[in-house]
Amino acid sequence: MIEHNFPFDPYNGMTQNELLKITAPAEPEGFRRFWEDNYRLVMACPLDYHVETEVWSPVESDTIYRVRVKNFDGVEFIVFIARPENSAGGLVIGQGYGNPSTPPSSSHGLTTCFANVRGLGASQCKDIPWQPAQHVIHGIESKETYILRGVIADQWMATRVMLDMFPDCAENLHYYGGSMGGGMGALMLPWDDRFKSGFLSVPTFGSEIRFNYESVGSGEACRKYVQEHPEALDVLRYFDASVAAKYIRIPVCCTPALFDPCVAPAGQFSVANSIPDEFKTLYIRETGHFELTEQDKIVSEKEIAWCKKQYSKGEIDNAD
Repeated sequence: MIEHNFPFDPYNGMTQNELLKITAPAEPEGFRRFWEDNYRLVMACPLDYHVETEVWSPVESDTIYRVRVKNFDGVEFIVFIARPENSAGGLVIGQGYGNPSTPPSSSHGLTTCFANVRGLGASQCKDIPWQPAQHVIHGIESKETYILRGVIADQWMATRVMLDMFPDCAENLHYYGGSMGGGMGALMLPWDDRFKSGFLSVPTFGSEIRFNYESVGSGEACRKYVQEHPEALDVLRYFDASVAAKYIRIPVCCTPALFDPCVAPAGQFSVANSIPDEFKTLYIRETGHFELTEQDKIVSEKEIAWCKKQYSKGEIDNAD
């Protein structure tokens, strides 16, 4: 057992076997149509972006671009794209709620796209709160206005921009996200056939069972909001990553944690358990959003090996 000072149980009172039995809730009416329509909106609107500048790179062989992008609903956000000298494909990174705005370096020899989704990091603006507890409930009055609809749209549009700038990335395109980025991946990948694989670590936005457990993350703001406004569940059910995950049809590695004070393990495992077995690689972490254990370090090595194998497939296939 992990020693901690939290006034609640970051294990959610469940064993690994119990967590592995958590299933997704019933799918709300029109769930799949809602997400497919959102994807079509992003892909059909006129492409509107401009490269603001090149940013200094700590890696001499990378060129980093800061790009301003406008989405289908008129909202602008910032995307950083790191281009290595000899790109082997593309990697879209989903950010966490740590609100980062630091440009990435390229990863695994891939052109790396890092979107600061609307309201966060370099995309802060006057109309959207940047604090996680307020951002995560912004626009929650309806599924059309809820912030996660726009956040996922920003990830799709950022990918579109990267592929417009560097079309060669399309042959070997992958997604990588942890925490909020893991939840976003589960919500966006099922409807987007551009990606070859996805990596989802300690994913957020899982089944509403997560609202049964206290935490210190952005999910706690949702939990408290739902307690006072139970009607919000009717909206949040359309943004349930565990419901979306069952539609994934590409290789995905998911790494939920047994102990996590920020993202309820029950929610994480609801997402992991919903990914079809034939597409899923599951590595279970002892901790999430906490100091790594020795076992977690081993899992991290497995994660890196899995990613390297997936990302090299484009090169192997092209060579054949």
